Amino acid sequence: MQPPMAPQRAGTVRVFTQRFSSTPLGARLARHLALHQLHAWGAPHGSDASDTVALLVAELAANAVTHGRVPGRDVELRLTRTPDMLRIEVSDTRGERRPPAHLTVPRPLADNGRGLLLVEALADRWAVLDRVPVGKTVRVELDLNGPAVP
Repeated sequence: MQPPMAPQRAGTVRVFTQRFSSTPLGARLARHLALHQLHAWGAPHGSDASDTVALLVAELAANAVTHGRVPGRDVELRLTRTPDMLRIEVSDTRGERRPPAHLTVPRPLADNGRGLLLVEALADRWAVLDRVPVGKTVRVELDLNGPAVP
């Protein structure tokens, strides 16, 4: 078992924000840079925390570039680390294309429809928020002492 994320002093908040092209390559780069930043914050590559974040960012970024793509508009990744929580936010400019309010299990041979079930299973909380002036943000939160991130 890998060590948990390194403890921080009370009140420390760390933020990483980066924009990526709204392409599959941009989504892949978002995942790689999120893991690099997490490693810099004390969660080593291959740890439970790192693996969980890799899955979440991969899914959210892939959804943003697939369902939220507007040519010429970027996707934004924002990581916020507090002593008790890690927040992952992925924003795109297609506010009208939102995930379904109620998730359902897809048919056994369906090619898609499982990603947000994975998000729901791994995250302590998740929500879709309006983004001003345009678009939406999918926010996922992990409690650092909870079941999703040891």
